Amino acid sequence: MRDLKIPEQRHPEKQRRPDSPRLKKPDWIRVKAPVGKGYQDTHKIMREHKLVTVCEEAGCPNAGECWNQGHATMMIMGEVCTRACSFCNIATGKPAEGLDAFEPGRVADAVQKLGLNHVVVTSVDRDDIEDGGAAHFAQTIRAIRHRSPETTIEILTPDFLHCDPCVLEVVVEARPDVFNHNLETVPGLYPAVRPGARYFHSLRLLQRVKEMDPMMFTKSGIMVGLGETRQQVHQVMDDMRAAGIDFLTIGQYLQPTPKHHPVDRYVHPDEFAAYEKAAYGKGFLMVSATPLTRSSYHAGDDFARLRDARQAKHG
Repeated sequence: MRDLKIPEQRHPEKQRRPDSPRLKKPDWIRVKAPVGKGYQDTHKIMREHKLVTVCEEAGCPNAGECWNQGHATMMIMGEVCTRACSFCNIATGKPAEGLDAFEPGRVADAVQKLGLNHVVVTSVDRDDIEDGGAAHFAQTIRAIRHRSPETTIEILTPDFLHCDPCVLEVVVEARPDVFNHNLETVPGLYPAVRPGARYFHSLRLLQRVKEMDPMMFTKSGIMVGLGETRQQVHQVMDDMRAAGIDFLTIGQYLQPTPKHHPVDRYVHPDEFAAYEKAAYGKGFLMVSATPLTRSSYHAGDDFARLRDARQAKHG
């Protein structure tokens, strides 16, 4: 992976915050260091195509496993985010450059060279761009379709909070197979965890996708261990189902640096199993709830299960 920039460069808005205590990680959180030929090959392709991955920028604990299998989550629109969420390790600030018109083609070429059956494309928030990057997402989807027509495409988008509502249509009309937008946490923690976003706006975004294309799979995820209660998590599940969301992910929040939001607790795997059981009971087609679950972790296998679940449900 690339050397991370020092915290002062990545998160200037967090430097005046006092350090938060860091809890000792339990055994079920520990992961192996990235090794293997598959990892090195994936790394080489990413660098050759000058692509950014959320795996690296956000410090995903599963990067070694996924990259060793040739799976990397592409992060388009640069590596500097205009938001400053307290949980996130992606660099924040004012992007120095506009969007790269050649990036969709490079992403499509990398997908083809990696031979991916399923690809996840995400992005930073770009509040400095009029459409929030909606057209860039659509161009990337179409470029992948052109080069790899059999590859299924999952996108993880920003909330397009400050954009004209019609920009969402631009993305949906490009027809990704899965439209993902993470709620991240319960509404009561938004001011502290996700201050630049609005819970009900994000929820409505996903509901609108379903209204535009009822057959498009929608997906969202939250982190636990931020200070939420079980009752609040169940309320988020109910809100998601009311919005027609098909696929729910729940994972453990991990504190990137002492300046980030502290971990309130490490949720035991048994509690994740209980969340999964409850979510299926509420009607989700697919649920992934484990300490190391992330939005794109095992996304290809999960998409196949999601598609099978819909087929079984509708006979």
